[in-house]
Amino acid sequence: MRAGREPEDNEGSGAVIVPSPGGGVRKIIHIDMDAFYASVEQRDNPELRGKPVAVGYPAARGVVAAASYEARKFGVHSAMPSVTAKRKCPDLIFVPHRFEVYRAVSRQIHAIFAEYTPLIEPLSLDEAYLDVTENLKGMELATEIAEEIRARIRAETGLTASAGVSYNKFLAKIASDQRKPDGLFVITPKHGPEFVQMLPVKKFHGVGPTTAEKMKRLGIETGADLKARDLAFLQQHFGKSGPYFYWIARGIDGREVKPDRIRKSVGAEDTFREDIHDLETAREGLRPLMDKVWHYCEAGSIRGKTVTLKVKWSDFTQITRSKTLPTPVASAAEMAQIVDLLLSSIFPAAKGIRLLGVTLSSLRAVDHGSAPQLALAL
Repeated sequence: MRAGREPEDNEGSGAVIVPSPGGGVRKIIHIDMDAFYASVEQRDNPELRGKPVAVGYPAARGVVAAASYEARKFGVHSAMPSVTAKRKCPDLIFVPHRFEVYRAVSRQIHAIFAEYTPLIEPLSLDEAYLDVTENLKGMELATEIAEEIRARIRAETGLTASAGVSYNKFLAKIASDQRKPDGLFVITPKHGPEFVQMLPVKKFHGVGPTTAEKMKRLGIETGADLKARDLAFLQQHFGKSGPYFYWIARGIDGREVKPDRIRKSVGAEDTFREDIHDLETAREGLRPLMDKVWHYCEAGSIRGKTVTLKVKWSDFTQITRSKTLPTPVASAAEMAQIVDLLLSSIFPAAKGIRLLGVTLSSLRAVDHGSAPQLALAL
């Protein structure tokens, strides 16, 4: 499973190969930018290079949005409270996020992808699946395509990316984590099932900390343990996720790369430095969140019918308030009006507000009379 080898059909290997629509074996690349937000900040500010950097705010209620590899050595990671991160790494340098810059760089990267294949499925600003089984360059080896894309990203953005190459999405994503940062890893059909069996289930995409802990209680800690459980057992304990776990334990994932992938919902939330007690301050806190949500909808040419307000109180309890329209929300102003109605219903508030969030769901594509842009996550 070294770089340079291609996904290939290995008859008699025991691997169950998922064919491409054309009848061959799919060639999937997963590209994942290395510490994307933090790397952009280090690129744009030479004084930050080689130093532990966190994107976020050092305030008591701040949260780390991204951490450089220098910071990760101290155990700092995204979603960690800022106070915890600072305790782990006293020399940690906090920089405020610049989402417009990250989006602009993401557009550069996706423009590179588009020169190789139209089958691009963005997962976020910094990662995507590419199906290069039939590619625009006529290149035979997916490994060479991945290396060329990584080289171009470095040349055109000054940033590094890691890549995984395999015959399905699940294994391509696992592969991209194997040689981070700035690496490439290939998992062939011959070695895919064996590779999965050796891997801890906590490293499986789709197995979060809670599920991993539940699996551990059931005696499932590796892919081999997972494969040893039958489908009925997995459905009993994991419901609709049972079949997914059953097949990936065997190195099988039939999902296609979907360039027109539309998320079920898009949302943004913020934890405030001080509790909010009045309506006008809450309105001010929601405005940038609504802007982020609507920007995503505009970029992806999508609209939604359900608007949801999330409120987390100072005692960490939370509530949601939603309104569903018969037709998709037509404008940012209309969404803001609905959010304001939902927000007003909780005032006067009996306790302080720690966090506010807004989500738009029941999403669908809309036609503005031109080709839709790539939908990039917030």
